[in-house]
Amino acid sequence: MNQVLARWNSLDPETAATTVLPCCGSTAWAAQLAAARPIEDAATLLDRSSAIWLALPRSDWMEAFNSHPRIGETKPQTHATAQSLQSSTHEQATAAAADAAIKLHLRAANLRYEQRFGRIFLICASGKTATEILAIL
Repeated sequence: MNQVLARWNSLDPETAATTVLPCCGSTAWAAQLAAARPIEDAATLLDRSSAIWLALPRSDWMEAFNSHPRIGETKPQTHATAQSLQSSTHEQATAAAADAAIKLHLRAANLRYEQRFGRIFLICASGKTATEILAIL
């Protein structure tokens, strides 16, 4: 077992849940994953995480989705941990450098996506320009 997983396994349930919350944004997912400990290895962690995620109701999925800022924005629609916001800012750094016109197009495209699908658009934005993200969106 790696040291990070061993340390996480040793935490009390509330601290363990708080520690993994930035990974997903769903408090139910974080609490259930913390309750599923001890977890022996990374493969088991991913399996349990996926099983918990897939069993969650839509409301918990929406909580997780809404904890992320929209592409081109810095604030989430609801709660987010400081660590999650820092990761998002880093991930969106390339897109954040876009000019004002592209940012306006991103905002409009985000809103159209939300109207169509009922949730925010999520993407791994690392290294992608705003124009690339806009084309994907």
